[in-house]
Amino acid sequence: MNSIPRPAALIFDLDGTLLDTEPLYTMAAQKVMDPYGATYTLALKQKSMGGDSRRSAQLAIDHGQLPLSVDEYLHQREGYLIRLFADAPEMPDAGAFIDALAQTDLRFGLATSSHQHLCELKLSNKTWGKQFHQVICGDHPALKKGKPAPDIFLLCAQALGVEPGQCLAFEDSPNGIAAALAAGMSVIAVNSPYVERSQLTDAILVIDRYEELMPLLRDWQTA
Repeated sequence: MNSIPRPAALIFDLDGTLLDTEPLYTMAAQKVMDPYGATYTLALKQKSMGGDSRRSAQLAIDHGQLPLSVDEYLHQREGYLIRLFADAPEMPDAGAFIDALAQTDLRFGLATSSHQHLCELKLSNKTWGKQFHQVICGDHPALKKGKPAPDIFLLCAQALGVEPGQCLAFEDSPNGIAAALAAGMSVIAVNSPYVERSQLTDAILVIDRYEELMPLLRDWQTA
């Protein structure tokens, strides 16, 4: 771990990376599918994780042969999600790591496929939620393509005022990792029960909890 050089900035995904919201998305998607006798499977989850919300919605509609448009699916799913998001638990030690990071001179941002109003809801009860220097959401007006395209990471790096190749990204999904790599960034992956370890091999490091990174953060400060 000591061989990871100090980055110019850190860019975090949100769902499954800082917040344990992936089970909530699964619950909400299954609620939408229930009236049609369809099942939101693990394989479908793996295809959808970390990607553009409209693309993920279309995958679910096709999988379940749902008589819904993308907008109808997302509207129904959001109705369930809104009741769940405010109490979304954080990933192990995520808040403590962001708080520690805020005490350093490192710049850090958030690049999430969530639309801004949902991002704000998810972070509303998190004291560390306002620490990010920049936040780029999935409905940002300059965002043309969602993950796995690199656009959101490139926008966040630009907003932070750093070169993409000097950034370290944090992700939990193959779609997210692919997006960060396409942007020229190195990636630390957060282990997920929804992703096979073999799908994280492009990351320079895989962690189970953020406490593992505290020594690295101290090293960066003394470098």
